[in-house]
Amino acid sequence: QVQLVESGGGLVQAGGSLRLSCAASGRASSIFRMGWFRQAPGKEREFVAAVRWTRGGGTRYADSVLGRFTISNNNAKNTVYLQTNSLKPEDTAVYYCAADFNSDWGDNYDYWGQGTQVTVSS
Repeated sequence: QVQLVESGGGLVQAGGSLRLSCAASGRASSIFRMGWFRQAPGKEREFVAAVRWTRGGGTRYADSVLGRFTISNNNAKNTVYLQTNSLKPEDTAVYYCAADFNSDWGDNYDYWGQGTQVTVSS
C-alpha cells in the first residue's frame, strides 16, 4: 500500500505562484510514476502533469498548463512537487496527487491522495 499526502494549496491572486507537494509513504520505493490531477466544481477530474523515473524518465503536461507548471520529483524524500506559476482563475480546483507502480504513461493510477485546494482570485 501507498499513502499520499498533498500540501501547499491555498488562496493566491491571478499571476501568482504556489508549490504543491505530495509525500509518499508505505511502499514508496515501488512507485515509478506519479501525477497531478485537478477537479473544479461541477467538472470532471482532469490530468495536469506526470513524471516517471524509469524507462528514460520524463514528464508530461496538459496543454492548459504547459509552460506555466513544472512537475519534479525527489526520490530521496519520496516527494513529488508541482510548481504552479502564472496562475489563472480557471486553475482553481482541488489538486490530487496520484502514484502507480507501473511506469507506462496513462491516466490509470492505483493510489490517490486526499487533495489540496487551490483558489485563484481575479
